[in-house]
Amino acid sequence: IQKRWRGYYVRKYIHNYYALKKYLEAISVNNEIVRNELQEYAEMKENEEKRKDLEKKEKEKKYQARKMHYLLSTEQIAGIYNSPFRKSPDPMELLLQKSKPLSHRQQQMKSPFAHELYDWPTCKRPPTFSTAQPLPPIGRQKPQGPFHNTAEVLRQRYKPLEPTLRVAASINSPLEKAREEMKREEWRNRIHDNEFLPFSSYHKNEKYDPSIHRSGKYGQETYGVKHFREVQPKKWVADK
Repeated sequence: IQKRWRGYYVRKYIHNYYALKKYLEAISVNNEIVRNELQEYAEMKENEEKRKDLEKKEKEKKYQARKMHYLLSTEQIAGIYNSPFRKSPDPMELLLQKSKPLSHRQQQMKSPFAHELYDWPTCKRPPTFSTAQPLPPIGRQKPQGPFHNTAEVLRQRYKPLEPTLRVAASINSPLEKAREEMKREEWRNRIHDNEFLPFSSYHKNEKYDPSIHRSGKYGQETYGVKHFREVQPKKWVADK
């Protein structure tokens, strides 16, 4: 009796078979619903990523078309995307026709007075300083000492350069400049004014001027002109 009663009590109140079956069926249905929702969410995220990627590629393609707008075909010359050997032009050619050329960026001109007042000492005009005295800062005392006015100090510091005559004049004197110019002229010109004429007919009609050695009153030596060997017949052994 106890055995049967114990089994009945356990099956009904502790391990109820029908309640457990109903609970497991509810869990399986809930799992199926959650799985379907997760799959839909994953597909939605994937489609969104694809759409973003496609928009990015389309934007990049449009930017490249605006950047390479100079490759557009004209009435006289066909562009690289409009080959005459193709039946229809490239899609890039159609995109170039629809897009506008990319405008150049306007560079911001930096003010020359951004970092310093002006380029000293090559300046042409001194800066304009305000003569009105600014209000002293709160909580600060005037420094003690024989200091000049700030505007006067700045005017003295940034005044234009006024060189003396010695500083403004050249280091080389006019005489030295003339000598240097003469040296360059001599180096540049030819050594003599006699032109080079290599033809033999040029010296035909010139008169020969003999030297002092040849034109003396004691006659002309034959050695070196008619013969180059000294002859002494007195010292010959035979008359030959």
